[in-house]
Amino acid sequence: MKIRISLTLKNTAATAAVFLVCLTAIYLVSEHTRSKTFFHTLENEAITKAHLFLQNKVDARTMQEIYLNNRNFIDEVEVAVYTTDFRMLYHDAIQNDIIKEDSAMISHILKDRRIEFYVADYQGIGMLYAFEGEEYVVTAAAYDRYGHANLTELRTTLGMLFIVGLLLLFVTGYLLARAALQPIRGIVREAEAITASHIDRRLPVKNAKDELGELALAFNALLSRLEISFNAQRTFVSNVSHELRTPLAALIAELDLALQKERNEDEYRKAIHHALQDAGRMTKLIDGLLNLAKADYQQEQIKMEEIRLDELLLDIRTLLLRAHPEYRIELLFEREEDDDRMITVRGNLYLLTIATSNLIENNCKYSEDHTSCVHISYWEEWAILRFSDSGTGMSEEELHHLFTLFYRGEQESMTEGYGIGMALAQKIIHLHQGKIAVHSEQGEGTTFIVELPHI
Repeated sequence: MKIRISLTLKNTAATAAVFLVCLTAIYLVSEHTRSKTFFHTLENEAITKAHLFLQNKVDARTMQEIYLNNRNFIDEVEVAVYTTDFRMLYHDAIQNDIIKEDSAMISHILKDRRIEFYVADYQGIGMLYAFEGEEYVVTAAAYDRYGHANLTELRTTLGMLFIVGLLLLFVTGYLLARAALQPIRGIVREAEAITASHIDRRLPVKNAKDELGELALAFNALLSRLEISFNAQRTFVSNVSHELRTPLAALIAELDLALQKERNEDEYRKAIHHALQDAGRMTKLIDGLLNLAKADYQQEQIKMEEIRLDELLLDIRTLLLRAHPEYRIELLFEREEDDDRMITVRGNLYLLTIATSNLIENNCKYSEDHTSCVHISYWEEWAILRFSDSGTGMSEEELHHLFTLFYRGEQESMTEGYGIGMALAQKIIHLHQGKIAVHSEQGEGTTFIVELPHI
């Protein structure tokens, strides 16, 4: 079911319920008014007949004949007069006797002085009437044929009004829903025109303050994020293709050159050595890409454990010095603390090892003395690591693009790399709910500051 039909039905049902309540209230109020008016009419008729009888202006036989004759044409009021000790003085039609008075009713009338009641479809009253210092009990009953006929007409009219009103409500609701949802149809048409090749297109926003405007803005923001993601993916594929093509082309060329003619053992060893170097570069690049993919996992998808940062750094220092004996890595504790929790974080050992080793290697590679000073401290809920070197530093342009994937910077000729390490380190730190910042000035070195929440 489409939204406009659903909205139309819901709106019609809700309005119809309110409409039905209002019509029912009108009918009930009309019935109540008819009943009260007819009770008042009965009272007037009862007083008139009782007065005529008690004054002896009209004898009882004549009054009864008038009542019986009128009954053939109209719904005449049947009146009876009793003394307070339940002695009947007058009755319009004792043989008909609608009310069938008894001593209990007389007692009720004497107690309350006036009562109203129904006998089947007939309405009746009982009242005390004072005449020349004496009190009499007068009853009257009749059927309000005219009032009930009016109510029947009113009920028919209200029923027809309800049906016609329901149809008008449905048509009006449908037209209003269609008009209200017309902008959505425009949004759908625009959205259908947005494809991967036209990801730069955006939905029109007519009114940014209404719900449809907010929807269009949210969708445009989503498209912007998707466009950034698509562009990043294209750049990633392009850069990966380029980075892989270079060592692969060198490897193929080296092997092809070795096969072109017979060579001596030293030349074959030299060719194999160059091929191994190219294969090693490819292995490093592929490892970096795999690690980058792991850093894109959600936190709940990776194994997390409690890790002491001092022990982690000692292990990394040992591994790096074994691979690069020329490196100097100094670990300094800025604050002493008996509570080990201040320098213990919850994280993935493999990923944190990669991130911190990349930062230390960056210090060592881009400083003449190949030295990295790692300061360990803490503050409030954060464990803080500072990785410093006394190298050449970075320009504003390099700082701006430092964490961009495959960005090598102005010093790429100083050392071998693929521009993955810093982007990977940032992803890993953010994955662990941490923060990373860099301070650098040309000629004065670079400092990376990493903050991780301790346990």
